[in-house]
Amino acid sequence: MLGVVIPLEDSKNKQASVKPLVDLTKADMERVNQLILSKAGSDVQMIPEVANHLISSGGKRLRPMLTLASAAMFGFTGDAHIKLATAVEFMHTATLLHDDVVDESDLRRGKSTARMIWGNQASVLVGDFLLGQAFRMMVDVGSLDALDVLSTAASVIAEGEVLQLSVAKNMETTEDDYLSVIRAKTAALFAAAAEVGPIVAKTDKASRNALKSYGMNLGLAFQLVDDVLDYGGKAADLGKNTGDDFREGKITLPVILSYRRGTAEERSFWREAIEGGKSDDQNLEKALGLITRYGGLSDTIARAQHYGTIARDALAPLPESPWKDALLEVIDFCIERVS
Repeated sequence: MLGVVIPLEDSKNKQASVKPLVDLTKADMERVNQLILSKAGSDVQMIPEVANHLISSGGKRLRPMLTLASAAMFGFTGDAHIKLATAVEFMHTATLLHDDVVDESDLRRGKSTARMIWGNQASVLVGDFLLGQAFRMMVDVGSLDALDVLSTAASVIAEGEVLQLSVAKNMETTEDDYLSVIRAKTAALFAAAAEVGPIVAKTDKASRNALKSYGMNLGLAFQLVDDVLDYGGKAADLGKNTGDDFREGKITLPVILSYRRGTAEERSFWREAIEGGKSDDQNLEKALGLITRYGGLSDTIARAQHYGTIARDALAPLPESPWKDALLEVIDFCIERVS
C-alpha cells in the first residue's frame, strides 16, 4: 500500500475544517439540493439516472457553497444565488462526466463512473444536458454580468480540457504549461463561483475582484493538493485509486518536478512509464521513490501554500464576518488534506 504523509511546517494544532462554511450555508444548500433534483429531472429516464449517480455520490459541493457564501457576505437575501449555485454545480458535474470519458476513468468518488455503467455516449450527452440546464438557470437570474462570468468559465474549462489533451503523456510539459491547464480546468470554475455572489449582491467592483482572485487561487491550491494526494493519499479520501494519474499517463506537477530534476537514466524511465504506457504497479513504486527523492510532493505542497496565501491576501481588505472567516478556513482545509 502506497502512502506518504508530508508534515506541514506551519500546521496548526486545530485541523482546519470546511464545517463553518457548511453550517453557514446549510439552509441555502438545502434549497440548492432541491433545485438540483428538480432540474436534473427529465422524461428521458436515463438522464436523471446518470445525473443522480454522480450528484448523489458524496462530493462536498464546495463550489456552490462559495457562490452562496460570497453573496451572503454582502447581505444578499434573494434567490438568484440559489440558481447560480445550482448552475455552478451542474457545470462541475458535467465536467466530471466528460472528464471520465476523456480520461477513461473507472472510479469517481469511490464508485464506478457513469461511463462504466451507462457507456461513454450517455455520459457525454447527460453532461451536455446538465450544461444546458445550467445556462437556463443563469438566464432565469437575469444578470448579464453573472451570465458573462459563468459562460466565459465554461469556455475556459473546455479550452483547459483540450490543452490537457495536447500535453498528455508529453514529458517535455513545463510547469507553466501545467499551471495553464489547471488554471483553466479547475481554478476557472472556483473563480467564477466566487465572483457571481458579489455580482448578484450588487456590491462594488473591488469586492467582486477580491472574490474572483480568492476563488482562482483557492482552485489552484486545491488542484495541486489533489496532485499530491494521487501519489500520497488514501483511496478512501481521494475517491479514486491511489496512483490513477500515473496509470493514466497524466502529467502533474510532482511528475514534472521529478523529471526535470532527475538523471538522464531517470528521465528515460519517466518517458517509458508515461509516454510508453509502462505504468504498472512496479513502475508506480519506482515513480513514487523518484518523486520522494526529488521533493516532488513537498514542493508541490509549497506551491499550493503559495496560492493559498494569495487567496488569503485577496480577502484581507473585506470587512470581518463569519462568512469571511469560513472562506479563510476553507483555504487551510484544502491544503491540510495532505497532512
